Amino acid sequence: MADVEATQPTINDDTNPPVEDADDDESNEIRLMKQRVEEMEREASKLRELQAAAAEANSADDNASAMETDEDKSGADNRSVYVGNVDYSATPEEIQGHFQACGTINRVTILCDKFTGHPKGYAYVEFSEPEHIDAAVALDNSLFRGRLIKVTAKRTNIPGFGRGRGRGRPGYRGGYRGYAGYSPYRGTRGRGRGRGF
Repeated sequence: MADVEATQPTINDDTNPPVEDADDDESNEIRLMKQRVEEMEREASKLRELQAAAAEANSADDNASAMETDEDKSGADNRSVYVGNVDYSATPEEIQGHFQACGTINRVTILCDKFTGHPKGYAYVEFSEPEHIDAAVALDNSLFRGRLIKVTAKRTNIPGFGRGRGRGRPGYRGGYRGYAGYSPYRGTRGRGRGRGF
């Protein structure tokens, strides 16, 4: 009998790298993650600096607007006119052109709905001098973009004025008051009929 050597086949398994290579891969991943974390921290610090600068700028703007007193606002109101029935597609430049003959214009403001952004159909024109308002009011019922516009001197709103409780005549709730005669449900409880009259 011939001697047969039993040889074991060598298995080349590349799917399981040697232990040393696995440690190197893990350490490389850890280094990459640390680099990413450092980059994120640098970006976060830059963002904090930018936010601080923006907050300082906003506080400066708030202080400037807070310094605008009620006298300044009423002064601007005394130089302004209300323009009603303005075409919704009108631009401030067109309104300025319409009132240009009245005097020097500081600002044209077209009011828009804060939710939709669509114009409300009226505007304010602020002149440089209060004397120009009379000439502007003379343009009341003039034709602007195919509409007759309403021009009046701007009112100064007084906070809290005219905002009392209730409106109209005492005891009158508006609309049809109803018949206050006999009701079988008046004075009874638990019927779910409301308060009565």
